[in-house]
Amino acid sequence: MKVIIDRDRIRRRAQASHAASLGGLLTMLASVAVSLFRPDLATLTLVMLLAGFAAASIGIYFANRWVKKPRPEEVLDQALKGLDDHHRLYHYLPKGSDHLLLTPRGLVPLITRSGEGEYSYADGRWKQRITMGKALRFFVEEPLGDPIVEARAVADRLAACLRSALPEGSSVPIHPMVVFTHPAASLDRKGNPLPVCQPKQLKGELPKILPSLKSELYEQLRELLDRGGPC
Repeated sequence: MKVIIDRDRIRRRAQASHAASLGGLLTMLASVAVSLFRPDLATLTLVMLLAGFAAASIGIYFANRWVKKPRPEEVLDQALKGLDDHHRLYHYLPKGSDHLLLTPRGLVPLITRSGEGEYSYADGRWKQRITMGKALRFFVEEPLGDPIVEARAVADRLAACLRSALPEGSSVPIHPMVVFTHPAASLDRKGNPLPVCQPKQLKGELPKILPSLKSELYEQLRELLDRGGPC
């Protein structure tokens, strides 16, 4: 399997997370100094404290996403290791899915969630069991959101881009998947409308029964994605 990754994007996001964390911490320390030496500026102290806390929280959130290892792309690389060279895994294309797998049978956008804990599908959406530890990590952990809605939106956007980028009449199957990358994530997948799995299950969940793409179409997709994507 060939892996194509935008390392400059990872580096920029990591630097931004460090800057936000450090800036937030310094702002909170400055608010303490102001409160000690200028107690009459209570309003300014409060504003600085809240702004510093917000910046530090944002920095920690993005550090968990772009600095803390293993990052999502590293987990996916390991999970898909061993696929043949007709599989190409693209990380952080300028537009589209953060993780996109080109296979001989089509495209597989991979939507990742990095949280730990218990997750289940009920009443049309994914939910997580809230524990004390989960509540304490609320401001710094990636939110669950609605991964099914996100996966479908990514697939629809990708399909629209391909219609304008490929010759008329080209048909590319797109099968989005959701991957919970944390080893301590527990999934109850009953009734889920799309493939949702953990890394160890990812290879087995890839679509296998579809007909292979024509070689010409596969090469067009490869060239398009190698240049940065269809959008």
